[in-house]
Amino acid sequence: MIRIGIINVSDRASQGIYEDIPGKAVESTLNEYLKSEWQKVYAVIPDEQHLIEEMLIEMADVKGCSLVITTGGTGPAHRDVTPEATASVCTKMMPGFGEIMRLESLKYVPTAILSRQTAGIRNKTLIINLPGKPKAIRQCLDAVFPAVPYCIDLLGGPFLECNEDIIKPFRPVNPTP
Repeated sequence: MIRIGIINVSDRASQGIYEDIPGKAVESTLNEYLKSEWQKVYAVIPDEQHLIEEMLIEMADVKGCSLVITTGGTGPAHRDVTPEATASVCTKMMPGFGEIMRLESLKYVPTAILSRQTAGIRNKTLIINLPGKPKAIRQCLDAVFPAVPYCIDLLGGPFLECNEDIIKPFRPVNPTP
């Protein structure tokens, strides 16, 4: 079974002050993208670096998620520490993901340059940090998800089959010698 982690990093959502709309937006988007059956591993946690690190490690190492997507905590505010937590637990950073997400977001808002979305790899798990606004979540995922299935292939993870009417993954065709 393909396991995908979704973590909403939000002080207020973790306290029940408001509904976890960002996490649900990720889940809804993945349900549209993926034809493969998948199981979600879900968490809503406060903006605390050590808690984010612990949850990323648990989802990658204990729960066996091949992909973990976080929402929130990517801005310049003092409590926005999701990218730091991700960098702390990853063995490789994938800066191209953040570059493409910011480029896409700049089409809609000039403040996209303030966002610090990033991605990294922990063992066989791809971790992607998204902003916390549902509209921006979809825009960013639309921009980077075509590369996600192949990245997971390269990490030795499960084959993600996509609904190509919604999102077309890119997997290079290796010519036969």
